[in-house]
Amino acid sequence: MSKVFPRINRRRALQGAAVGVVTLGLLLWWLLPLGEKPPSGTIVFSTGTPRGVYQEYGERLRTELGRDMPGLTVKLLNSAGSQENVQRVATGRADFTIAAADAVETYEAQDRTGAGRLRGVARLYDDYLQLVVPRDSKVRSVADLRHKRVAIGLPDSGVRLIATRVLRAAGIDPRKDITPVADGIDTGPDRLEKGRIDAFFWSGGLPTKGLVELADRSGFRFVPIDGDLVAKLHAAGDVARYYRATNMPESAYPSVQHGSAVPTIAVSNVLMTRTDMDPRLTEWLTRTVIKSRDGIGAHVHSAQLVDLRTAIYTDPLPLQEGARRYYRSVKP
Repeated sequence: MSKVFPRINRRRALQGAAVGVVTLGLLLWWLLPLGEKPPSGTIVFSTGTPRGVYQEYGERLRTELGRDMPGLTVKLLNSAGSQENVQRVATGRADFTIAAADAVETYEAQDRTGAGRLRGVARLYDDYLQLVVPRDSKVRSVADLRHKRVAIGLPDSGVRLIATRVLRAAGIDPRKDITPVADGIDTGPDRLEKGRIDAFFWSGGLPTKGLVELADRSGFRFVPIDGDLVAKLHAAGDVARYYRATNMPESAYPSVQHGSAVPTIAVSNVLMTRTDMDPRLTEWLTRTVIKSRDGIGAHVHSAQLVDLRTAIYTDPLPLQEGARRYYRSVKP
């Protein structure tokens, strides 16, 4: 009898090892297809302005793509933001990008060049509209910006798009009632700190590096954007349906908010490409985006919100064929 036990133990050990191999194989299949050579070549990814979330996300994603597809070269291209990003992908100047849903819808509504070729890859995270003023400013609402020097974002940015609409909803003509300044997150904080502008708008993920740096240097506060303005925006037309009233959580900028949430507006971001992009490459890229959420999220907090269950909702864009293949492959 004593000679039987070793055989049983060996059999159980082999069975356990086999189960482990199968489990590992399934995991690797989900992460990277077994036996499939990774796509190679060169793609251009349009990001955003320095100190913004698009730029930081793009840099981190490039690193992750390099691990999964060593033969793929990813060239990052700075941009003014969402509007320029959409235009670049639509016209072929870039292959992939991130853009706010309202900027995508605006481009399509205007029937601009290549609009019909745009396709979604993944819904990523929400941008929050952030209206920033010095701590001792008398500005308490958007309406108080009248006759002030206000940075409303670069001309081709998503910030410019949403800031202009919010100002008009508050009864302010951006061309006549304020002194508009074309500053983004790369220059706005410094100019506010030096007193060269009275306020600036920023629309981005939470927290944004440029504002974290400003909070570390000097005091500022956020001006609340209340629900009444959102209702007026919605009454203005279909594009505004992508705006929703929300609160910027108190954890976004603790040293500035001191435990208080800030009423504001959010709009979703879409990772996008075109119909003519290689579906196989797009499938691999989509897989990397989903599986690298925690790795990128350790550095870019917004990326922690990327979720497989919601990533497929890339409205207003239909999914690109490669992205659709990936989501089907992981569907329960």
